[in-house]
Amino acid sequence: MNRQNYFNALKNSLEPNIVSHSLALESCLGGIYDYLSQNNLLKSGELSRDDWTLAGLIHDIDYAGDFKESHPNKTKQALSKFNLEISDDLDKLVKSHAPKISGINPTTQAQWSIFCADSLTGLIVAVAFVYPSRKLSDVKVSSVLKRFLKEPRFAAGTRRDEIKMCELSEGLNIPLEKFIEICLTSMQSIAPEIGL
Repeated sequence: MNRQNYFNALKNSLEPNIVSHSLALESCLGGIYDYLSQNNLLKSGELSRDDWTLAGLIHDIDYAGDFKESHPNKTKQALSKFNLEISDDLDKLVKSHAPKISGINPTTQAQWSIFCADSLTGLIVAVAFVYPSRKLSDVKVSSVLKRFLKEPRFAAGTRRDEIKMCELSEGLNIPLEKFIEICLTSMQSIAPEIGL
């Protein structure tokens, strides 16, 4: 699996802001995987770390052109235009970030991760934009948490109910503040790549 090939397909398919969002989600999924793995919380039968991060990278690849209305159900077709393939399990993982459209509800830790983290990336970016520097390095977990909990009109499109499901015992069982910390730290590690 050559990540660069998938990234090139992404850049040739999507608007720059969606490419940045995809990179952010890729980093978040890597961070969540690492957190679960390092704390012996990763369940057996989960997909590999490479699968988690690739799913984050390509989850919106069909959010363009003829495929846009069917997103995320046309991931394989969007990739095939670039002679790229993914496994059925990876396709299912991608689809689980939008269960209301795909009908694939999250059940695995990977699926819960992509479902809960997808909208959080936008909130974190919105918080960064409030700072004069517009830099992720200046964003604190407490700032994101405050705007999440106490300012529902801030980044109103954020699906807060979905993000908060990170705490469900049948899902990730990660406290909201820790989940935000994992994703913020992950995004900060790739800040230059996403222009923040």
